[in-house]
Amino acid sequence: MVFEKFALKAVCLAATILLVAACETPVEEKADASGTGGAKQETKMAKDAGASKGDAKSGMKPKAVPGSQEDLVLKVGNQIQYDYDQSTLLPDSRQMVERWAEWMQQYPAVTVTIEGHCDERGTREYNLGLGERRADAARKYLIALGVNADRVGTISYGKERPLCVSSNESCYSQNRRGMLMVN
Repeated sequence: MVFEKFALKAVCLAATILLVAACETPVEEKADASGTGGAKQETKMAKDAGASKGDAKSGMKPKAVPGSQEDLVLKVGNQIQYDYDQSTLLPDSRQMVERWAEWMQQYPAVTVTIEGHCDERGTREYNLGLGERRADAARKYLIALGVNADRVGTISYGKERPLCVSSNESCYSQNRRGMLMVN
């Protein structure tokens, strides 16, 4: 009986040690400071990140898939701003939406969603409505510029997804925005 308890404890201890050892990363897979070693497989994302670093060093802009979110951000930009408690497009925002329309004309298969965002002031319900009006104002202008309405959706996040979380005018102005997102 004593031997069985000892054997059971020994088996449990051995299983625990094996379990912990299986979770540990072997030392030979960790990269050293010289850059040699490291994981044997390189992911596509890691290769792309390396290519981007090389492009940045050589002075070339990183390449983005034409018609992708990255392409939009690099070539045009994807954000517009609004005044406090307003959903009308500011002159700078109108110019950005015009650039969005030109970009979308280059990629007729691309569909997008315009996100409406607000700062933290006001109730959740009020800001959801304001965000919806903001996104809809940008959508209507895109359509007026010739973009097919079926290609443009909207969503309001109200104050739920702030870019900046401090309670000051600088942050409030950053959070009063519309964003064009490629679907």
